[in-house]
Amino acid sequence: MNWLAHVFLSEPNVEFRLGNLLADIVRGEELRRMSPGFQRGVQKHKQIDAFTDAHPLVKRSRSRVSPEFRRFSGVLVDVFYDHLLATNWGRYSPIVLDAFTAKFYADIEAHHIALPSSARVTLDRIIRHDLLGSYRRIEGVERSLRRLSAYLSSRWRREFALENGVADLIEHRAGFETDFAEFFPQLQAAAATDRVTLRGS
Repeated sequence: MNWLAHVFLSEPNVEFRLGNLLADIVRGEELRRMSPGFQRGVQKHKQIDAFTDAHPLVKRSRSRVSPEFRRFSGVLVDVFYDHLLATNWGRYSPIVLDAFTAKFYADIEAHHIALPSSARVTLDRIIRHDLLGSYRRIEGVERSLRRLSAYLSSRWRREFALENGVADLIEHRAGFETDFAEFFPQLQAAAATDRVTLRGS
């Protein structure tokens, strides 16, 4: 799951939500300096990822990705699942998506939580461009994948264009919709527990 799902599957307090959102950015000594609430959010992020990665329905989704992008099928599916969450939001939340994201952004501004510079830059971009809400549009999926491609390209010193895999996702949308509709309620139930390790069924 990507950014939107991690915030949605958090306890309703801003530090926990930020930890769940920014777990891949704040690490090591920087993480040890963060509040207990933030650290619990990071732990929940890891639990969600472990449950998702191991789940047979997610593996079925990844198998739908063409061989050209199979190596990064997990990335494509994570981002597309956020799109499916956003476009089917009313099934999972009584609060409309715009209101949910607006309150989250307002809570961040109200609490003035100190963050490492890299996390602050990312968070400011999320708020400025409403990246959480942008997942409802295919353009938001493409934008997210372009951002991930730029990161991979700089890290591995070769060109990536994961956004080209969006055509694959759209072509097999019905299958992804079926997988997600079965999977997400299970993830919701698992994320609501305090287990250290969440396992797929």
